[in-house]
Amino acid sequence: MAPIRKVGVTVLGWLLVLAGILALVLPGPGLLLLLAGLVVLSGEYEWAERRTDPVREKAIAAARMGVATWPRIVLSALSACLVIATGVFWWVNPRIPQIGPVGPELPFGGRATGSGIVLSGLVALGLLIYSAVKFRREAAAEHESAAVS
Repeated sequence: MAPIRKVGVTVLGWLLVLAGILALVLPGPGLLLLLAGLVVLSGEYEWAERRTDPVREKAIAAARMGVATWPRIVLSALSACLVIATGVFWWVNPRIPQIGPVGPELPFGGRATGSGIVLSGLVALGLLIYSAVKFRREAAAEHESAAVS
């Protein structure tokens, strides 16, 4: 049973790592997926365990930076809503004008692609809300303690 478990952990971990790498350039929580993949792989591989903490620190720093100011929060929320709207548009798969090799339908259009894009936008909104609540509260508490000192 141990070899089957190791293969399962390895496949799942690498799929998450690959999805994280893709999500670094596509819509989605790239660092978090990369971190999840490393966490899964760290159960079987020491090299993955060594790389988990630096990626965790980068993910937390990126989340903290993303909610450091209200304009960043608003821009992130609008971007996530745009991703969701794009997913709905892709789901509907409307006829579009022929532009070079693309058209009269969207490439990879339909419910599967649209729902994946919508899910990415919803995850982004959820992470934004979580980060805003967590890190803005921490920043307020630090500011308050600095004012008292």
